[in-house]
Amino acid sequence: MNKTPIAASVAIMLAAVVPNVALAQSSVTIYGLIDAGIEHVTNIDASGRSVTRMPNLSAGAFPSRIGFRGSEDLGDGLKAVFTLENGFGPDTGTVNQGGRLFGRQAWVGLASKWGTVTLGRNYSMMFNSFYDVDVIGPSQYGVGTIDAYLPNARSDNSIAYRGVFSGTTIGATYSLGRDASAAGGPSATNCAGENAADAQACRNWSAMLRHDGATWGALVAYDTYNGGVGAAAPFSPTLSSKSDSRLHAAGYAKFGVVKIAGGWLRRKNEASLLTPDSDLAYIGTTYNFTDMLSLDAQVARLDVKNSPNDTTMVAARANYALSKRSAVYLLVAHQGNKGNAAIAITSGGSTVAGAAQNGVLVGMRHSF
Repeated sequence: MNKTPIAASVAIMLAAVVPNVALAQSSVTIYGLIDAGIEHVTNIDASGRSVTRMPNLSAGAFPSRIGFRGSEDLGDGLKAVFTLENGFGPDTGTVNQGGRLFGRQAWVGLASKWGTVTLGRNYSMMFNSFYDVDVIGPSQYGVGTIDAYLPNARSDNSIAYRGVFSGTTIGATYSLGRDASAAGGPSATNCAGENAADAQACRNWSAMLRHDGATWGALVAYDTYNGGVGAAAPFSPTLSSKSDSRLHAAGYAKFGVVKIAGGWLRRKNEASLLTPDSDLAYIGTTYNFTDMLSLDAQVARLDVKNSPNDTTMVAARANYALSKRSAVYLLVAHQGNKGNAAIAITSGGSTVAGAAQNGVLVGMRHSF
């Protein structure tokens, strides 16, 4: 029977992992999530037409994935750990993250009471900083639509550290070449780095300090990367002497069944000559009506400095849990562009400069 290269690779990997689990008495977990929906988006072109489709890059709650997570106890509190996590589009079954087999995560490392160090393809601390403070999350209509880097903040060829001490998290990453795929943005941007002729090309580092308590949390995170010849948008710098940096400060508070969260992100893009600086501010709330029914609502605004090209998004999502693992949802949003801004309301979508769009998405997710 013929197999696709991806299916064959997964089969080979499983054949290699399973026997070793028995020999080394390690623990290996297979996990995943599939989230699919249908959306209707208005004003996608100069004629003002609308489109109804199944989105691929993201969905109403979380991007779809399947992963393998394992650990081995090495004694004296030390563990060997690994994660391999694939991202895919449930509408067609295609692989996301630039066609990588394990594009979401692919790393191996050591863990102890002093934290975890991993090598491979890691999440940036900028990605990790949005947990709990972004109530809409990496959905079809969210801050990741306004700034496409945020839900794609991962680095190839990287080393990462993360430690949690009495609710305080300290984390950092450093990449020798942040993106080895040229398959197409925003998650594949042709900046492989590791270049003997240009040591700083495509370097990327990030850091985070956050504290999470029983009813509140606060954080600050920083992420910066250098360009490289041929690097694609939205990772805009094309020269290693140019960098694109983001500073994120955010927090949340819980009051019984209500959570309020928000943050501010300052971006400085040295490759942009006209508008190098921008601020992205967002605030949202989650209200849990019952254990099964909840509502998320959020407002986000991108303010491009010294420019009229600003964008504002308002989004709301109703979630209904069918069980602990399955849920249905309804997500609605309105986004307005000013000046020459032409940011589409939906991931992978389109619009025209200065246009406003509405989006409605209904879907279902299941985790395992």
